[in-house]
Amino acid sequence: MTWLVWRQYRWSAAIAAALLAGFAGVLLFTWLQMASRWHTFLTVTGCAAAGTCGTHGPGGLTIDSQLGHDFFILSVMVPALLGFLWGAPLVAHEFETGTNTFAWTQSLTRTRWLIAKAGWVLLASAVWGGAVAALVTWWSGPVNAAFQDQFQFNYFDRQGIVPAGYAVFATALGIAAGALLRRTLPAIAITIGGFIGMRLFVSQNLRAHFMTPVTAYYNPLLVNYTVPGQAWIFGQGVVDKHGQVYTGNAPGASGVPLSAVPGPCRALLTPDPSSLTKAQFHQAYTCLQASGYRGFITYQPGSRFWAFQGIETGIFVAVAAALLAVTFAVVRRRDA
Repeated sequence: MTWLVWRQYRWSAAIAAALLAGFAGVLLFTWLQMASRWHTFLTVTGCAAAGTCGTHGPGGLTIDSQLGHDFFILSVMVPALLGFLWGAPLVAHEFETGTNTFAWTQSLTRTRWLIAKAGWVLLASAVWGGAVAALVTWWSGPVNAAFQDQFQFNYFDRQGIVPAGYAVFATALGIAAGALLRRTLPAIAITIGGFIGMRLFVSQNLRAHFMTPVTAYYNPLLVNYTVPGQAWIFGQGVVDKHGQVYTGNAPGASGVPLSAVPGPCRALLTPDPSSLTKAQFHQAYTCLQASGYRGFITYQPGSRFWAFQGIETGIFVAVAAALLAVTFAVVRRRDA
């Protein structure tokens, strides 16, 4: 059976290997340019010794390469491509051509047939998705070091181990859709739509809650508190001694509405906070601090990056396992 799978997928495997080699070549070429710019960035800003490279932000020197960045963006499509090119036709094409009738009437059982085909295809998807992710993670080294934004949406999703989990999920989704629908084109549509929907749901609704965020409190209020490393910041503001939280741009001090400011401090801010001098604002902030107000910032520490990667990968692999269970149930029970 393994030899049959190889015969069926050898050309697509060869094409995938050639594309991967070309992808690696482009990233290597552009990485050499980025490495040179990164060293220039370090020399100009002197941020390496001070540990402040991340504070310069993308508005500083341009580190990445446009060509490499385009390939970086395109890498997000790899799991979906594997899903509808390898996953969707795996069972659906057998139904469309009628070869399932021949395969399932031989000494080989349906279960063994599906284990062999799905197993090798899923393994190939995981390896190919992981290889692309490894190349992208390596290529992103200078950009990550300069801007420390690995948690940023669409940076987190292309690096580390999660793309391998996406590839396994997309392929399993394609296999399940093909088994249920028995048609390749509808299975491809379901694979693309389901993959995009699942990715958006996890990134926008679940990822921020994988672990409880850290909240840091600081005084004095005038201090510009900087979280360590490439943190994912959720919000910041001021909290009073009773635990009331104030955020936004209220016409008081640090987002505290004038109506909530204690009387002695309010007198320092009236009649018009926007007309106060820097010294007067400092006096008002000092008054708020003495009244029990303090700043806070809520964030996910950069040290949790790999923990988040593991959690998200586990979610997609678990859903893939459930889809495969559905596939096995359908293939074993459905008439040939």
